[in-house]
Amino acid sequence: MPLYVRRVATFLPERVCPVAGLPELAAADEAQRTAVLRLGVERVRDAGDLGEVSLAAGAASAALAETGTDPAEVDVLLLVQGRAPEHLLSSEATRVQRLVGASHAVTLGVGELGCVSSSAALAVCSGLFAANPGWRTGLVAMGARAATAARYRPPMTVLGDGGLAALVTSSPGSGFRLVDQILTSNGEYADLFRIRYRDRPASRWQEECADPHTYSFRLALESRRRLADLNAELLARNGLRADEVRYVMQNLSTGAFAFWQEALDVELLPVCVRNLREYGHLGSADVLLNLAGAAPALRAGDRVLVMNSSPVAAWSSALFEYLPDDDRKEGSPR
Repeated sequence: MPLYVRRVATFLPERVCPVAGLPELAAADEAQRTAVLRLGVERVRDAGDLGEVSLAAGAASAALAETGTDPAEVDVLLLVQGRAPEHLLSSEATRVQRLVGASHAVTLGVGELGCVSSSAALAVCSGLFAANPGWRTGLVAMGARAATAARYRPPMTVLGDGGLAALVTSSPGSGFRLVDQILTSNGEYADLFRIRYRDRPASRWQEECADPHTYSFRLALESRRRLADLNAELLARNGLRADEVRYVMQNLSTGAFAFWQEALDVELLPVCVRNLREYGHLGSADVLLNLAGAAPALRAGDRVLVMNSSPVAAWSSALFEYLPDDDRKEGSPR
């Protein structure tokens, strides 16, 4: 069942924090400070007291308003879950449902794959549309915010806050058509990153990497192989050459962009660098933010290959076709 991303909307906090002024850099030595400032992130948004649910609901409401969609028309609402829920036992997915007003939507959460969870949510939504032929409209919503006081995640990126939602349909229309997607994972890295929380208050939460060498070398090499294989399989089964598609991926650092472009012999669209500079790493939201932001550089029928990966570890490659409005040749999805 084809899936069409009709609109990608954001809900970005108004407060802007220059990376050079982050509190954790005040106590950092010169080498670490230099390393952070070289990541390519100039500023991030700070959500303050807003949690991931509020950010996701704000973006979902924006997607509905921008497309003139009645919340009651939403058939399925998927919340891409964060890594640190506000409460145990309660349902964040149905809380978003209530805030958005999607009273008739079948609602559930999709998570556990880090950044790749948004890719998994599109796959789940496509499957639900196929299983329920009468369904036409879906919302994939997510909120991203730093789970700890420190925004710098050594050695890779700076975390920003924000909400993003994609209004998706099973009916042809403008935006992006999800042509094909492949996801895979490897449980050997399930506990590579973690935050201990049961025995300490939130003010003492810290992101921990169990083995920095494994992350920086072993996982990097496996990720290069995995994404290369996924891209090759995706292109082959859709009869495309590598030079016939455009490329975007998640935002970690300018150094990561350089590594992936060389390792995979691809050229990433400039929107990736722009969004990295302005927002930092927004977790699962990165790839959809970059896909939507790529629209001004695209023509009708252009194919975009979206690469997504996570240190848990999971990987995905997705192929999209750009379908602008009939009265426009370029621009973001409407």
